[in-house]
Amino acid sequence: MAATTTLKLPEPLKARIAPLAEAAGKSPHAWMIEALEERVAQAEAYAAFMAEALEADREMTETGLGYAADDVHQYLLARLDGKPVKRPKPIKI
Repeated sequence: MAATTTLKLPEPLKARIAPLAEAAGKSPHAWMIEALEERVAQAEAYAAFMAEALEADREMTETGLGYAADDVHQYLLARLDGKPVKRPKPIKI
């Protein structure tokens, strides 16, 4: 179910949205809903990325294990070239 929310847009912003919505074949309302959905998805993805990074950092600090950057770079380049390659082994940092 949709909830009603009122946004007070500055006139210059409202004027910029109208032609963009028209060019996309949408009403300004539909265009703004889509823009908000995209921004929420981006913010959620960023939050998940940060949580994963912080957890990886915590785990690395706790275990003292990590990967040598050169080993990771070589692994990724080989994968991109389609070569069979073994994953790098963690090392004590």
